[in-house]
Amino acid sequence: MVTIKPVLTRAQRKAFIDFPLKLYSGNKYFVPPLYSDEKKIFGNKNAYHDTCESSFFLAYDGGRVIGRISGIIQRAANEKNGEKRARFTRFDCIDDAETAKALFDAVENWARERGMDTVCGPLGYSDLEREGLLVEGFDQLSTFEEQYNAEYYAKLIENAGYKKEIDWVESKLFLPEEAETEGGSAQEDSAQIEKMADFIMKRYKLRYGPADNVNDFIDRYADSFFALLDRCYEGLYGTVPFTDNMKKMLIANFKLIIDLKNVMVLLDENDELVCLALCFPSIARAVQPSKGKLTPAALLRLLKAIKKPEIIDLGLIAVRPDYLNRGIPAVMCAKLYKMLSEDGIDHCETNLNLEDNYAIQNLWKRFRQEQHKRRRSYVKRIDDND
Repeated sequence: MVTIKPVLTRAQRKAFIDFPLKLYSGNKYFVPPLYSDEKKIFGNKNAYHDTCESSFFLAYDGGRVIGRISGIIQRAANEKNGEKRARFTRFDCIDDAETAKALFDAVENWARERGMDTVCGPLGYSDLEREGLLVEGFDQLSTFEEQYNAEYYAKLIENAGYKKEIDWVESKLFLPEEAETEGGSAQEDSAQIEKMADFIMKRYKLRYGPADNVNDFIDRYADSFFALLDRCYEGLYGTVPFTDNMKKMLIANFKLIIDLKNVMVLLDENDELVCLALCFPSIARAVQPSKGKLTPAALLRLLKAIKKPEIIDLGLIAVRPDYLNRGIPAVMCAKLYKMLSEDGIDHCETNLNLEDNYAIQNLWKRFRQEQHKRRRSYVKRIDDND
């Protein structure tokens, strides 16, 4: 018999964090989050506690944990969108419909008691957390920013009454091969992109923003970058405004893995931020063996991955709205060409792009693109009359 219990004790919190690590032990595609970061979701150390209310549940078969789920009420998102939504996140479960249904019932009852009329997900506290259920690409390595799940999860979620709301797609980007590049060789195409980027920079009096080191980069651009992200991402699915706690958390998380050669800052003639793009060396393989714990061996692997990466993860990109139709994509493409030309770099991972975000989809057309994953967010009305 399945029993659902709220997570209340230290032992239960540990079991909640450990469950997916055990469920996917030995799975070569699963990439764990940092263990220390997951511990922070409980209590006041959670950077989102000032805008969110959370719940955590475990499913038991006797004394054995067989599933978990978390519910979130993101008040800032509800206020922005005029909604009464709860989100589900961190859903992991054995392949059993009864267990999954019991977990979703727990979150739905919790949400309904708090006046919510809809549950959606998987969505985290913000769009900068892991989000979306993997529905294609089960034989592909997750990036560190993503959550892996087994193929049967979709069936469990749909059997619990949830339907698709929106999808994200993900791609690998490679430099064009000679035979696939229109107008000449890959080298000629790169030179053409570089020439176009230079033209755009001169025409609109743009320049690359300087930074002596990572700390200098953060001091110079963090505040304006967060303001630009809020402005550019406001209408995108699942996004929420940045709070001071969110900014501090993201700076702390990104500071370790930022390499300035994988960052692009564009300033206008008044030194105001026009575009900022953050890319990160892939650390997926580095954190797998230690299951997300920063052991001495894991730190050595992490430093090696940062210093000489094989894959670059595309992180955050924001372009000021008044420059969207001024050729900025050509400048970004030129930067990506340079990154992909670095010794040892095999490809870039786009991470999640909304399926209806045609502006970002069009940006990748200059590369040899392999769409290899798809993720989905589900939704269900939970009104008493539904």
